[in-house]
Amino acid sequence: MLERLQVWVCLAAIVLGLVLASLWPGLGEGLTAWVWIALGLLLFVTFAQIPWEAIRLAFNDRRFLVAALVGNFVLVPLLLIALLPMAPDDPAIRLGILLVLLMPCTDWFIAFARQGGGDSACAAAFAPVSLAAQFLMLPVYLALILGPGETVGLMSPTVFAAAALLIGLPLSAAVLLEQALRVRGRVQVWQNRFGVATVPLLALVVGLIALAEAPVVFEGGRELLGVIPVYLLFLVGAAALAWALARVFALPIEQGRTLAFSLGTRNSFVVLPVALALPEALHAAVMVIVLQSLVELFGMLGYLRWMPRLFPAPQAPSEPSGSS
Repeated sequence: MLERLQVWVCLAAIVLGLVLASLWPGLGEGLTAWVWIALGLLLFVTFAQIPWEAIRLAFNDRRFLVAALVGNFVLVPLLLIALLPMAPDDPAIRLGILLVLLMPCTDWFIAFARQGGGDSACAAAFAPVSLAAQFLMLPVYLALILGPGETVGLMSPTVFAAAALLIGLPLSAAVLLEQALRVRGRVQVWQNRFGVATVPLLALVVGLIALAEAPVVFEGGRELLGVIPVYLLFLVGAAALAWALARVFALPIEQGRTLAFSLGTRNSFVVLPVALALPEALHAAVMVIVLQSLVELFGMLGYLRWMPRLFPAPQAPSEPSGSS
């Protein structure tokens, strides 16, 4: 139920944060530490749901693995380069778009793949591979798209250290916890419990960010809304890429749907620490990332209806009628 309602819960949290900020200006000041704490908890429960033991299973089906890697780390960046000129000409907004759309999702795409008739086991096996690959590739992508000089300026040692700390601590704790739980045979039980905590924590994070970053929204709301067409076109383009890749690699129907959810969902809350650590002048990137997650959640509702049509199940042959 929480998975089905998460888009409305998050939307309500964002609206509540903005309303509180408009009624009591300055209420969001000094919330940075609380945002980091809430985000750290969200990242922990997110990482704790990734089946790290399944990483070896990803290499059992190399055809899907190669298709997913090519789609997420070759074709999606090319799609993003084609869409970026449509975005508002604001460095902070464009940086936020790059940060969020370059990072494939590793958590709720598994749930959406399961709900959409995909191969959830295949999705779970790909998640840890995707997480490792995106951390290696993000600096490369930024250097190629923005230029090495600008990337070095943005990704200062302070930004890198803050982001690495907020991501690294929850990640390490989640991996260690899974190993301890695996010894006791309690991994699945706790992963289910963490799954229940994800939506409330998600709502808390986006609500706090909306409250803290409300001045950015009120001052540049029109420009922020200008990213929505980019996000919508991205969702359409990602589905088209998945359809083409599924045919090139001759993937089964379930894996084709899983590939679509992998390409269409992005790792917004894993990349948020990077945006939060950026200089104040670039803090619009934070709301750009939050807005992407909201658009994506609505987009996934469309994907759940669209994927069975884009990847239809084969029709069972009708039995010939016998003569009496």
